Amino acid sequence: MNTAILALTTGGLLVTVAMILARGIIGPTIFDRLQGASSIGTVAMLLLSVFGFLNGRPEFLDLAIVYGLLNIIGIIAVLKFFREGSLGGGEKEKR
Repeated sequence: MNTAILALTTGGLLVTVAMILARGIIGPTIFDRLQGASSIGTVAMLLLSVFGFLNGRPEFLDLAIVYGLLNIIGIIAVLKFFREGSLGGGEKEKR
């Protein structure tokens, strides 16, 4: 029973990833591609969560949470890079 549920859920999430990749490739702006990357990170979290739940491994849920936090930090870093032009503190003030 668990194997069938895992297979159906994994198949559905992989179809979702394929549609997200298509949107990311077709997307005319960098923000469409960034949204695709963020969505793929969310789907990866879901895959980890479902796999951990169905196999009785609660540590996979912890991994999914950590992966989600890293996904958020990565998206913020990329957005800052495109807005500011660098990831550093910026230019120092002239006195």
